[in-house]
Amino acid sequence: MLAVKAIRVMTYHVHRCRGGDGRTDPERIAEVIRQSAPDLVALQDVNSEEDPGQLAYLAEQLGMQSFGQSCTGGNALLSLIPLKGVQEYRLAKAGCCQRADIDLAGQRLFLYNLRLDTGFYHYRQQVRALFGPELLGRHSAQCPQLVIGDFADPLAAALLFNWAGSMRRTPTPFWSATYPARLPLLDRDRGYMRGGLRILDCSVLHSSLAREASTHLPISFTVQMADPRLYLRLGGLKNRRMEIAPG
Repeated sequence: MLAVKAIRVMTYHVHRCRGGDGRTDPERIAEVIRQSAPDLVALQDVNSEEDPGQLAYLAEQLGMQSFGQSCTGGNALLSLIPLKGVQEYRLAKAGCCQRADIDLAGQRLFLYNLRLDTGFYHYRQQVRALFGPELLGRHSAQCPQLVIGDFADPLAAALLFNWAGSMRRTPTPFWSATYPARLPLLDRDRGYMRGGLRILDCSVLHSSLAREASTHLPISFTVQMADPRLYLRLGGLKNRRMEIAPG
């Protein structure tokens, strides 16, 4: 068997490092991230007008490289693994997306760090832009792609992302709600994928510190590339009536 590398990816809306108690404390956010020990963190709503250096502080405390503009309330990536082609895109209204390429087991994984805005009309515009030629529509549907972040409206996300043959929801724990952190009722923070990916594990961190550090709970995924030899083995099954899902 070939050794296939897996990485642990976290998505975390940090609310400008301001917790449910109204206190801004980047160190609490750093400690929450340490509790899950991710290889890569997709942050949303980082840096505040009062503290524009939150991203730099988190990167230094965690020993990770940061990717993102030092703007107020933006998206950013913290990573222990090399990233290529990092770009930022504005979607309709307040929606934004950050794209990065990851070399995983010798294959390219396209990662999208997403933050959508509420309101169904603007939401639909944001999703249309996401699936446009600059982002998800840029690559073949067979290219491994992982979209994680704050999807704002769980119902709208379920309606607009589950287009036939497009994206599939990542596996989730039994209780996947992440918002509001103190009493989570909505699974705003989630993931979608397509192509040859496997999610080996998915978990929401419910520690007492996580419930206080931000208004969202972080969710982590252990991601692995599907073995490409699987597709070769299926070549002899053309006359069999069955559907193969590489994830």
